[in-house]
Amino acid sequence: MARAWQARELGLPWEVMEVAEVEVPEPGPGQIRIRVEAADVNFADILQCQGQYQVRLDPPFTPGMSAGGVVDAVGEGVSSPAIGQRAIGMTIGGDGGFAEYAVMGAEHAVVVPDGVSTATAVAGHVIYGTSWFALHRRGNLQPGETVLVLAAAGGVGSAAVQMAKAHGCRVLAAAGGEAKVEVCRELGADVVIDYRSEDLRERVLAETDGQGVDVVYDPVGGEHFDVARRLLAWEGRLLVVGFASGDIPSAPANHVLVKNYSVVGVHMGAYREVAPAVLDECFAEIYPMMADGRLEPLVSQTVGFHDLPQAMLDLYERRTTGRVIFDPSA
Repeated sequence: MARAWQARELGLPWEVMEVAEVEVPEPGPGQIRIRVEAADVNFADILQCQGQYQVRLDPPFTPGMSAGGVVDAVGEGVSSPAIGQRAIGMTIGGDGGFAEYAVMGAEHAVVVPDGVSTATAVAGHVIYGTSWFALHRRGNLQPGETVLVLAAAGGVGSAAVQMAKAHGCRVLAAAGGEAKVEVCRELGADVVIDYRSEDLRERVLAETDGQGVDVVYDPVGGEHFDVARRLLAWEGRLLVVGFASGDIPSAPANHVLVKNYSVVGVHMGAYREVAPAVLDECFAEIYPMMADGRLEPLVSQTVGFHDLPQAMLDLYERRTTGRVIFDPSA
């Protein structure tokens, strides 16, 4: 038996999750089981508990869609990753990472290289992977371009700031509140905007001589979407990364046409089924940058079993910066 958080019904996780003693899950054909060393807490986990994520699970299930740890069992037909290796990836079924053991598909698991800790790999997996797909695969970001990152002190936002800077771009980072603004400064953003106390449109236009930005990176949707899309320069790209606000906006086609910009969807998870080789390309670029310190994920806190529900509530209420990591041994 092993400990695991379980969502007994759909709803807000801090209301419907409880710690349970469950059978250690067995990997099926093509699957691996890891002894969890770390799992990152994502807004998508909250949505999944509510039944509002793209992949819907029926209760009871263990949340935690991204995790890493030591492989301790493999299913039929699996040759890699091997038992004893450290692996990271997206969990499958109802055996998620908010537990002592989790299951993932071997084909889509990534072996963590020497020089990168499991916790660091977990903290960077989703955020750097998402930002790589957004900025490079989908956004065709070029050195010297100007990028506006919304929610820049959050997980994927902070990663986008770092990756755009590493690519030689000028970064305008927008966040809400002085504490988050300070995080953006520490991340190395060229311009930092507090959209609680400043007018986002006026400030961006002032900082770009009225030209706007080449790329908008938006993981939030909601109230800033319309403002941000109007700030795109000619042939700009609006990267639709997520809807952490809970509000799914839309862009009028006539405005897209007149300003000649692109609205680009970014769904990293879909590549696991459609084009898994692209994931290999992604992490082949990211891990060396993590190993040598060019990319360092921002981790605001590490929590154990007892503190996980409160950490998810803090994430939901926008009180966190960077990544929150679950460590079952903490």
